[in-house]
Amino acid sequence: MTATTTKAPATAGSAVPQPAAAQVPAEVKPNAAERFTAKVMKEFGSTVGEIQVTDYQQQLVQGYFIAIDRALKSAEEERLRKNEKNKDHEKYDNNLPVTWGNVNLNDLALDVVHYARMGLDMMQENHLFPIPYKNNKTGKYDMTLMPGYNGIQYIAEKYAVEPPLAVTVELVYSTDTFRPIKKSAENRVENYEFAINNAFDRGEIIGGFGYIEFADPVKNKLVIMTKKDIEKRKPKYASANFWGGKQKVWENGKQVDQETDGWYEEMCLKTIKREIYSAKHIPRDPKKIDDNYQYMKMREARIAELEAQDIIDANANGMVIDVTPTALPEPVTPASGVPISGNPSEPAASPRPTAETAPAAIQDDGQTTLTGPTF
Repeated sequence: MTATTTKAPATAGSAVPQPAAAQVPAEVKPNAAERFTAKVMKEFGSTVGEIQVTDYQQQLVQGYFIAIDRALKSAEEERLRKNEKNKDHEKYDNNLPVTWGNVNLNDLALDVVHYARMGLDMMQENHLFPIPYKNNKTGKYDMTLMPGYNGIQYIAEKYAVEPPLAVTVELVYSTDTFRPIKKSAENRVENYEFAINNAFDRGEIIGGFGYIEFADPVKNKLVIMTKKDIEKRKPKYASANFWGGKQKVWENGKQVDQETDGWYEEMCLKTIKREIYSAKHIPRDPKKIDDNYQYMKMREARIAELEAQDIIDANANGMVIDVTPTALPEPVTPASGVPISGNPSEPAASPRPTAETAPAAIQDDGQTTLTGPTF
């Protein structure tokens, strides 16, 4: 005999079991870097048109946000420090905060997309630097992206007709032994001999060289630069802080000349590297040249007009270059009011801009406070 059970009917007021409610996942809000990437894509699209970027390129853009945010914070600290040291606050203070709200986002979006599509990575050492320029005409900061040594090498190899196997760059001092071995009927491969005879007292810099090696040794190239060649590429108004020489400093409320060694060796080495990796010595392949490369060359021409390459390289992520542009930024000269000595206590003689209200801070996952607009 089979036993059966019956369920008693529910009485009024008794609880009736209900099925468990489906778990609705909480909405995951994009962080600041992701919002910046979306903003860049929107700004770029409004200017150029819709464009496709890969997941990797989007990661590069997010890395740009982190590096640019750091650069803005560092430059803002420098602005406040210089204002504090100025002798005449009414005349010399820069009252435009270096914040996201005061950045020209439209131009920045164009730069970010083009450089990301080229593969330049701000998270890699010496690949790409963000440099803020104060534009006195617009009351905004133009954020310029400047390739560093490794970025220049990356670009040269990516767009080369034949990427080199290796590149050697050296400075030559007065106590060194350097002998070029040029091509001849008896010697098919260009080469050199180089020896450092006194590593701890090499004397004065007399020049430098670069040696480019290819899969076919016959194509190897030796590029020699004398000290005169290097000096010719020195910016007209080069900062003594980096190239050495006299600089203006403030002592007891007065400007006086002070001699400094600067970073002369580093500047010479940088000059040689830029020459070696140029298209003149490592030819670019016309089949590889794209819109991104052409855009980069256009931006380089704009930066060249500032005549401040040495200041940019040596002060990446830490200095605001103050210019008053017309169609393009004017060259940085003493007349433009930029303290070319780089002394933070030296006031800039540029007109006071109209201060703009700094935007509210936004939070990035509760970890870092990022100053800027809500992207």
